[in-house]
Amino acid sequence: MSTSEVIISGFGGQGTLFAGQILAYAGMDAGEYVTWIPSYGPEMRGGKARCTVVVSDEEIGSPIVRRPSSAVVMNIPSMEAYEPAVKPGGALIVNSSLVDQTSDREDIRVVYVPATDMAQEMGNVRVANMILLGAWAVATAVVTPGQLSQALADHLPESKQKLVQINQEALQRGVEAAQEQLAAKPA
Repeated sequence: MSTSEVIISGFGGQGTLFAGQILAYAGMDAGEYVTWIPSYGPEMRGGKARCTVVVSDEEIGSPIVRRPSSAVVMNIPSMEAYEPAVKPGGALIVNSSLVDQTSDREDIRVVYVPATDMAQEMGNVRVANMILLGAWAVATAVVTPGQLSQALADHLPESKQKLVQINQEALQRGVEAAQEQLAAKPA
């Protein structure tokens, strides 16, 4: 049985819930069982926002995630909350543009991606979530970057289709950043 549990967390407005939705769609489209549960504070933009996604090749008994196999953290409060929670052997993807802390853990794979800076260079800070999701795909291999890219094309509403290309480009930049970083780390 293969089950992956991920928490994607940041401030409201950073696209954490959207990143989780795209991951859930990619998992469903690949024929996996999926749960997606959003959670956010009363003031969405600027407040706390996170989602949990479980992707499994078997039925999911509970969507509750306490010890995720991976986490994507977009800000310092998320780093502080979820870095210690990731299961040994798991992965932590960190938006190093906004998180100046590093992990001391040696039992997880940590990938630091300056996603906010990269998104600003692309001309749209709102794609930082897709940069991190692309990096997460490389670090975990739960779904492929291609499956995420296809989920964007297939599941963005008609009114948002003009944003597919920049989001796909952001995914690819995250993939490249993670590949470069992981290739540079000693085995």
